[in-house]
Amino acid sequence: MTNTEAILRSVSWNLTKYFSLILVSFTALLPLVSIVITAFKTPEEYRTTNVMTPPQSWLNFENFTFVWEKAGMGLAFFNSGVVLVAVLCGSIMISSMLAFVLNRIKFPGNGLVRNLFLFASLVPAVAMQVTVYQIMYTLNLINSLSGYIILLLGTDVISIYIFMQFFENLPVSLDESAILDGCTLFGVFFKILLPLLKPAIITCMILKGVSTYNEYYMANMYLQDKTRLQVVSTSLYTFTGPMGNQYNYICAGVLVTMIPALIIFILCQKQIYSGLAQGAVKG
Repeated sequence: MTNTEAILRSVSWNLTKYFSLILVSFTALLPLVSIVITAFKTPEEYRTTNVMTPPQSWLNFENFTFVWEKAGMGLAFFNSGVVLVAVLCGSIMISSMLAFVLNRIKFPGNGLVRNLFLFASLVPAVAMQVTVYQIMYTLNLINSLSGYIILLLGTDVISIYIFMQFFENLPVSLDESAILDGCTLFGVFFKILLPLLKPAIITCMILKGVSTYNEYYMANMYLQDKTRLQVVSTSLYTFTGPMGNQYNYICAGVLVTMIPALIIFILCQKQIYSGLAQGAVKG
């Protein structure tokens, strides 16, 4: 291969790479740009202009105040915050303790339990909704925020395997040394191993937090009292109906719901990147 051919191949590869990056960026940013433009339009502008046509005024904050009051965003944020904190705390503790038992304690049926968790992660959640709904109804957990939290806590198999992967990289000698010094299994877990799981905890909190905050299907099914138990995802559907969808208000609501996640990302981006990077090299 001559130098000219090598240069042409390198140039063509770089052009293809940059074109692909630009295309992916454009595909990702286009919906966000259209949401921002639509959120500032009046109902009349939304009906008479194109989606990408800028609004006449970028100071039209009436949409946001109307959405906050009409959709009950204050109550929705409060309920979502309660659910998010409870689910994250419960999920982290349950998943890490289960992973500790399955990884560190050898008992008959250990492999069977692992395989059952793997099988549970392969079964589509929609296929089990009839049975789950009957159980929730029998236990009187429909229209209950605590029942919704319990339901979300029971669907986190991925976090268990993430913690198990991290436990594989922690030497058993740590447990043995602590036990020789008189530490119990609870002490080994809470005092020795749990502080070392920070990267795994951050990774699981990101995955579980995003899915919990955006969850709509189960929230709409089990939190049927929308005046008292609505969360952020269900509050956005206030402006949908058989007579049409008010997308200018929906887009304003979407921007409002993005603000807490954006603030958390800005404040905790160092810890998030650190947790994801350390989690990527474990295994």
